[in-house]
Amino acid sequence: MVQDLNQSTLWLFQPPTPVQATEVGPLCGLKFAVKDNIDVAGWPTTAACPAFAYTAHAHATVVQKLLDAGASLHGKTNLDQFACGLNGTRSPYGAVPNAINPLYVSGGSSSGSAYVVATGQVDFALGTDTAGSGRVPAGLNNIVGLKPSRGLISAQGVVPAAQAVDCVSIFATTVARAAQVLAVALGYDAEDPYSRTVLLASTPFGARFRFGIPASLEFFGDEAARAAFDEAIQRLKDLGGEAVPIDFSVFSACADMLYGSALVAQRYEAIREFFDAHEAEVMEPVRSIIGAGRPYCAADLVAAQTRLAALAQQAAPLWRGIDLMVVPTAPTHHTIERMRADPVALNRQLGAYTNFVNLLDYAALSVPSSFRSDGLPFGITLIGRCGSDWQLAELGQRYHHATGLTQGATGLPLPEPQPIAGLTLASPPRVQVAVVGAHLSGMPLNGQLTERGATLISRTHTAPVYRLYALPDTTPPKPGLLRVAPGEGGRIEIEVWEMPLSEYGSFVALVPAPLSIGSLQVADGSSVQGFLCEPLALQGAADITHLGGWRAYLASTAPARLAFP
Repeated sequence: MVQDLNQSTLWLFQPPTPVQATEVGPLCGLKFAVKDNIDVAGWPTTAACPAFAYTAHAHATVVQKLLDAGASLHGKTNLDQFACGLNGTRSPYGAVPNAINPLYVSGGSSSGSAYVVATGQVDFALGTDTAGSGRVPAGLNNIVGLKPSRGLISAQGVVPAAQAVDCVSIFATTVARAAQVLAVALGYDAEDPYSRTVLLASTPFGARFRFGIPASLEFFGDEAARAAFDEAIQRLKDLGGEAVPIDFSVFSACADMLYGSALVAQRYEAIREFFDAHEAEVMEPVRSIIGAGRPYCAADLVAAQTRLAALAQQAAPLWRGIDLMVVPTAPTHHTIERMRADPVALNRQLGAYTNFVNLLDYAALSVPSSFRSDGLPFGITLIGRCGSDWQLAELGQRYHHATGLTQGATGLPLPEPQPIAGLTLASPPRVQVAVVGAHLSGMPLNGQLTERGATLISRTHTAPVYRLYALPDTTPPKPGLLRVAPGEGGRIEIEVWEMPLSEYGSFVALVPAPLSIGSLQVADGSSVQGFLCEPLALQGAADITHLGGWRAYLASTAPARLAFP
């Protein structure tokens, strides 16, 4: 449901022809946009405040890198004024609606950048992220938002929101595309006082990983979001993850400091000269938020920084038992009308799981997870320690492709997964196997897969050349899949799992007769190892092909099985 919008709501500046520095490079042929707090030579930079506008004399470092890599720049996008907000309604140029349902907020402050990616107008876009502005719009628009480790991408030429914690972020419809852009954009820049060389881990988390989740979760009464996150946790388990509840109070305390302590003085300092001279030109509630930083003294800021350092020390032990943390990107979703009626409290809700990340020097990746029961997009954020960017991308890509979602609001299917640019170490050989019955996710024998480090790759169907039978007298109950002549079979639901080749032999050894492992044809024309059954064993077995899969069969027989155990 994409709304026909006045382009000034989305694009604050579009040149007559795109800007392209070179016609060769790793990003050649890709179109991109930048948030309008990022400088482009000869173009206005407004930060969504007309009185602040100036014409940039040079490209921001990151823009120059992308142009040099062959990408073409198609314009600058709307944002919450001075990158101060997480909802996308705080702009004099108009609110940016959600790309899926225009009655709802797009998320901010990088609202326009997320929208033009979600609707396929560009291949990727740059945002910025201080408190979640590169993640919340991604989660609310069914796209990927990559927030790199602090200082990994230069912020030279970016109007700061809180310079010590600002990050340039990347929006794309796939994790691989976002990682491809990161590989070009990263690098130390002496012109940025907070740029640094970050040692990036190049080994994936692995087939088995432990992810921390808040022991107590707040969704502000949004049960559709709660159900969507429960689904996400199960999907991560299916991918080989182990959920570890963690005390989230230290992260919440840190998040509260962003606006509830002298740290907010960073917002004021970023535009102090302009703000003191033109305060009335800044819209509410941005004016009040920035103005709240003015009364603090230097001692107050030092005290807040010391408090933040103490919270970081408290958080550090929580990482000893986990590889990463997983949270809802946003715990709820609000309409534009409701957000305008209560702009501060509802904006704060959107940042419940984002505000602490940059303050504690973590990397993060927001990936689409599902569409809620009300049709709105829901995303999760993978959070890792500084330097875990490639690791998050590898797991994030696996997760995203396991969802079966389409790209943004375009309806286009996800392309095949791609190697993540920064992962240079070869992984051990792996083998894929299709399961059709008791080994499916949540079924009694699924543990035979997960205990061998197997991960769920996709949920799909066979080619229409199979018949499915319910085998009698098997414990636990199992089906039998039989290859038949073209025109005599149906499409049967399967899951494709991948496991280390070293574990495959022990798995096959567990397969009992009359079942066996053979070559199975998938709906897309490819072939994979999978469960088949000897024809003689199917004599007298119930043919359940018409149900389309084992789950549907079990659902159809559940009352009978409960009545007659």
